[in-house]
Amino acid sequence: MRTGHDQDPIIVWFRKDLRLADNPALRHAADSGRPVICLYILDETPGIRPMGAASLWWLDKSLKSLAQALEAIGNKLVLRKGVAAEVLDALIADTGATRVLWNRLYDKASIDRDSAIKTRLKDVGVDAQSFNAGLLNEPWTVQNGSGQPYKVFTPYWRAAREHLTEVTVEAAPKALRALEKATPSERLSDWRLHPTAPDWSKGFDLWTPGEDGARARLDRFLSGPVARYGETRDIPGVEATSRLSPHLHFGEIGPRQVWLAARHAAEAGDIPGAQADKFLSEIGWREFNHSILFHWPDLPSRNFKPEFDGFPWSKDHAALEAWTRGETGYPIVDAGMRELWVTGFMHNRVRMIVASFLIKHLMIDWREGEAWFWDTLVDADLSNNVGNWQWTAGSGADAAPYFRIFNPITQGEKFDPDGAYVRRWVPELAGARTDLIHKPWTAPLHLPAAAKRLYSRPIVDHAMARERALEAYHGL
Repeated sequence: MRTGHDQDPIIVWFRKDLRLADNPALRHAADSGRPVICLYILDETPGIRPMGAASLWWLDKSLKSLAQALEAIGNKLVLRKGVAAEVLDALIADTGATRVLWNRLYDKASIDRDSAIKTRLKDVGVDAQSFNAGLLNEPWTVQNGSGQPYKVFTPYWRAAREHLTEVTVEAAPKALRALEKATPSERLSDWRLHPTAPDWSKGFDLWTPGEDGARARLDRFLSGPVARYGETRDIPGVEATSRLSPHLHFGEIGPRQVWLAARHAAEAGDIPGAQADKFLSEIGWREFNHSILFHWPDLPSRNFKPEFDGFPWSKDHAALEAWTRGETGYPIVDAGMRELWVTGFMHNRVRMIVASFLIKHLMIDWREGEAWFWDTLVDADLSNNVGNWQWTAGSGADAAPYFRIFNPITQGEKFDPDGAYVRRWVPELAGARTDLIHKPWTAPLHLPAAAKRLYSRPIVDHAMARERALEAYHGL
C-alpha cells in the first residue's frame, strides 16, 4: 500500500516538448502511478525571449492538439500565464505536489531560470528533475580530444554519430492518472495567440501543428521526397524537404523519433541509405547549433568571431523595409520574403539567398534579419536562427566566408531554372519570359505591366554591392 509522498501529485511542466511519445518527463510521471498535473506556462520570466507572432500562432494550435491528446488518456492540460517560478509556487501550494518534472532547454536564459527553480524547489522540500527530450546528444556530451566543444560541423557530427548506437524511443502513455479534483486552468482563447484585426495567418493553412501532424509530415517525407533528397533539396519550386523544423522546434516530434524512422527505413531498403544520411546530417546541423549556443551563450547579440564587431553596418531603414516587404527588385529574394510573410516559412536555400542579400548587398546587420525571422517564422528556434544568420554573415562558427556573396540572379537561375518558385510568390512576374524572370530589368519593355514598378530596376546593383561589401570586409 502506498503512503506519504507516493500519493502526492507530480507536475509535468511542458515547454518545447508538446507531445506524448518519446517524452521522458511525462513517461517518468506516468510510470510513478501518482496523479499527474500537466502544465504549460506562457512564461513571462524576465530574460526569456518572448515568442514572435508566427510562433504564437503555432503554439495556439499545438496546445489545442496536446490538450486533446491528454484528454484521450484521462488527463487534462493546465494553462497558466506568468513568471514560471511564481506559477509553480502557486500550483504546488494549491495541489500539494511534491515533484516537478520537465525536459531540458539549452539557451542561457532557460538554463538560468531552470537552475534557480530547481534550487528554490529543493529548499522547500519539492523534488525537481529534468530530462533530455530535445536532442540526440546533449551539448556537453560531444567533445574533441582536448575536452573542448567542437567549432566545426563535420568533425562534430562525426563524433556525435558515434554516440548514437543505441537510440531508443518510448511509446506514449496509454493512461495518465489525474487528480480527483480538477486543477483550474486559464482559457487558451484568452491568451489571444491567434491574430485578429487583421488575421494575417490565412496562408498558414498548409500546416497541421501538433503531434499527429508532425508524424504525418515525417511519414509523407520518408515515403516520397527523401528518395531524391540530395538532388532536389535546394530547389524551392518543388516540395523536396521534410518541413519538420517547426514540429521539431515545438517538440511535437523528437530528433530520436526522426533518427530511428529514417534509419529503419534505410535498413529496410525503403529509402536509399545515402539519402537518409544526407537528411539526418541536417538534424546534425540542428544539434551543432544547439551545442554552439550552449557553449557560447551570448551569440544572439554578439558575433562568434569578434573581428566582425567593427563591421560598418548600414542604417538604411528604407532598404530594410524593402527587404521585409519583398520589394527589392530581385525576384528570388522577393519570392522568399513573400513566401515567409504568407506561410510563416521559407525554403532553406532561399533563406541563405535572402540573408546574404540583406547582409552583403544592403550591408545591414545580421541581427536585424534575425529579429525579422524570429517574428515571422513558425520554426523560429533561437539556436538555429542565430546560428544560421551568423553562418551567412561569416561571423559564426564554421561559417561561410564573408566573401562568398550569393548572386541573386545566378542563384535564381540555378535553383529555380523555370521560374516556378518566383511565379508562385511574385505574381507580377507570372507571365514573364523564363530567360528574363531572374533579371527582368534587362528587358523592361517585355515586362508585364504589373511588374514594371518593382522590376524595371532593383534597389541595388549586384556588382556595385559586391565590391562595396568586399571593401568593407577587407577593412576589418
